[in-house]
Amino acid sequence: MKNKLIKILSAAAVAFSMFMALGWSFFDLMIHCRNRKRETRKKWFQLSHTRINHPRDKFEKEYEEGKAWCREQKMQDCYVRTADGLLLHGSYLPAERAERFVLLCHGYKGSGFGDFAYTARFLHENGCNLLFIDQRCCGLSEGKYITFGAKEQWDVQEWAYYIARRNKAQLPIYLYGESMGASSVLMASGHNLPKEVKGLIADCGFHSMKEQLQDIAANWFHMNWVELLLFRVDVFCRLLGGFHMKDADTANAMRTNRRPVLFFHGEKDTYVEPKNTRYNYALCRAPKELVIVPEARHLCSAYVNPGLYRRKLLEFFAKYDE
Repeated sequence: MKNKLIKILSAAAVAFSMFMALGWSFFDLMIHCRNRKRETRKKWFQLSHTRINHPRDKFEKEYEEGKAWCREQKMQDCYVRTADGLLLHGSYLPAERAERFVLLCHGYKGSGFGDFAYTARFLHENGCNLLFIDQRCCGLSEGKYITFGAKEQWDVQEWAYYIARRNKAQLPIYLYGESMGASSVLMASGHNLPKEVKGLIADCGFHSMKEQLQDIAANWFHMNWVELLLFRVDVFCRLLGGFHMKDADTANAMRTNRRPVLFFHGEKDTYVEPKNTRYNYALCRAPKELVIVPEARHLCSAYVNPGLYRRKLLEFFAKYDE
């Protein structure tokens, strides 16, 4: 009897381990960031969704020129400490005749000098003090887990108050995010922010971690039983990352935020589908504008139609600077 019970328990343990194994693999791929050095090496394999949605796919010259300009600037290193004890890094670039501050919040496993490569120079030349932040687990910032906005939203809030403390002239502050950075900025708008924050700019943001991972699992990897997979991923998020997947959702913030929002999205984006921005726009109760660029993929609207993109930015600033 005892041996039979041991066999049953052993079989149950093996079955449970196999059940959780796929969840761990997906968690390790999407959320765990321990192998940063490996990311800097040349990639031998890249998913087509990632490749065709990157500006390098058709706009490599403009993208690399923008990154080179960012690297040439003499920026000041900045640091904040998060509520959970991480030291986050940012790079500050003041403008000669500054009219406003713009916080630049990059996307998933990205960098400010990459995601904002094409737009940063334009902003700087049009009176914007720029603060490029390294999201947790990216660049020079500490961290082991990317939380899809669950914790990054609080980091954005911390950076906003950091700018406010440096903002002696009380210039307008704008929070500008791309991809996951856009979602983080939108989520942060549901919390207390400095009174100088006049508006938000969200380019290709998703509306929730759960929906984004569902789309990735189903459309990129053609996985079935996605709900069961995400249940397992959420277990690891709670046990190891210290957050719940449901914490990364823009819905509550969009219902409570009253600061104006300028939304951008590329119609041909298959990395973060346009339905996400349309959802965020529909929920948003603040003054808002939606700009969909027909031929653009992920974060490529500024490249595909730079005239429209830049005009919308300047109009947004002009409308809400005061």
